[in-house]
Amino acid sequence: MMLTALGLMSGTSLDGVDVALIETDGKQVKSFGPSGYRPYTNAERGLLRQALTEAVHLSHRDARPGILGEAERAVTLAHAEAVAAFIAQNRITPEEIDIVGFHGQTVLHRPERRLTVQIGDAPALAKAIHIPVMHDFRAADVEAGGQGAPLVPVYHRALVQSVPREGPTVVVNVGGVSNITYIDGTDTLIACDTGPGNALLDDYMFRVMSQPFDCDGRFAAQGRADEAWIARALELPFFALPPPKSLDRNDFAALRLGEVAPADGAATLTAFTAAAIARVVPLLPKVPKSWIVAGGGARNLTMLRMLRERVAPATVEAADALGWSADAIEAQAFGFLAVRGMKGLPLSYPATTGVPIPMTGGVIARP
Repeated sequence: MMLTALGLMSGTSLDGVDVALIETDGKQVKSFGPSGYRPYTNAERGLLRQALTEAVHLSHRDARPGILGEAERAVTLAHAEAVAAFIAQNRITPEEIDIVGFHGQTVLHRPERRLTVQIGDAPALAKAIHIPVMHDFRAADVEAGGQGAPLVPVYHRALVQSVPREGPTVVVNVGGVSNITYIDGTDTLIACDTGPGNALLDDYMFRVMSQPFDCDGRFAAQGRADEAWIARALELPFFALPPPKSLDRNDFAALRLGEVAPADGAATLTAFTAAAIARVVPLLPKVPKSWIVAGGGARNLTMLRMLRERVAPATVEAADALGWSADAIEAQAFGFLAVRGMKGLPLSYPATTGVPIPMTGGVIARP
């Protein structure tokens, strides 16, 4: 049975809340509905940056000391406002939506300690929007020994089935962290985080240029990448690990560029993201023939060009070129995952998160 799901996503790049409507049975996508976006204010973004700093001290997933409690309230309110605005703009009633998929805001991801923390009060959100809310998607996977990430591969597989490609296809999501889904026919589904996405670059642009990101990759296009620095960074043990593997947004925050011209720094970090994605190729069963890029990084034309150079002769195209929504794809995915969770279907697999057996997940909060 097809259900109408509203997916919500607030990613590690801390830009805002994506909202997307999708009609699905949890296996196939019948149709995409409208999508929306509610940016975080500068104050909210500052609060979330503080929460990320404080979260490194957490040892229990439900603890919300100090600034984390304040950040959780802000995240919940922002999501409630995003849903209210979306419903009003699209003239939808809450009764028309069967389930909301609420990821929350990741503030700590430490699967080796069986700990992943997403802030956001799902019961309060359900009461505010008058729709059941599926949340806590990652916990069951991590408790079972999985990485808890990435969870979007099952949705990528459903999308790729609608645009058949010859040979293996990789869908890359470039958010704060980059992750890939390797799809070869209906059987092989492999996934992992590959390294930094936009996080290092965004943090650098904020620190050096007081800008939240490098629009279209224009600033990096003016600089020259330091290939020696990239080669050294790629020697970090993470890059040689086989999939599945996952990262926290700040795992590479200690990497420092030294004294470089700002444009060269942006070029180097952009090239590092592309190189880290390409570095996964030797770890896959076959060399991919096509790459589809989604997430905020899909709008970074310099990053796309750098990735093309590193994976040639394979094709690299932005998800928008296929009629997918690069911006809404993760929000759509959590709508899709909410329906799968309702039906008890697996959200993660041994080859996507390293979980011992296929795992469902999610908890429903009712209004």
